[in-house]
Amino acid sequence: MTEQHTDRTGAPVSIALDRTRAVSAYTVSTQDGALAGRADFVDPPGAPGERVFFHTEVAPEFGGRGLARLLVREALADAVRGNLTVVPVCPLFAAHLKKHGEEYTAGGGRFRRPRPADLALVEETVRGGGDA
Repeated sequence: MTEQHTDRTGAPVSIALDRTRAVSAYTVSTQDGALAGRADFVDPPGAPGERVFFHTEVAPEFGGRGLARLLVREALADAVRGNLTVVPVCPLFAAHLKKHGEEYTAGGGRFRRPRPADLALVEETVRGGGDA
């Protein structure tokens, strides 16, 4: 999955699903291919149909361009397309869903609050013990 977007400056960017690294992520890259940011997630092995988003970051040199917002929106849109329930451990995802949750669910999205098991899975994944 790769989606083309335009950032706040009018520059084209690409958002892609990257499952080739130790931690899966949606990535945002500039037109010249520079990796500008990522939204990390893990799909819980014991809960098919769920995606736990736990970290979003944009490199400082790309700040102010709205790239984190584009990452969150595209990741959530992909979750709707995949019929996945989103678990927002990442503060950025949680804030977005707190503000726009009704709009998200009206568009077919589902989300739930994180549980202790989700936090443990994130910790295990970050330490390198997960299969993400």
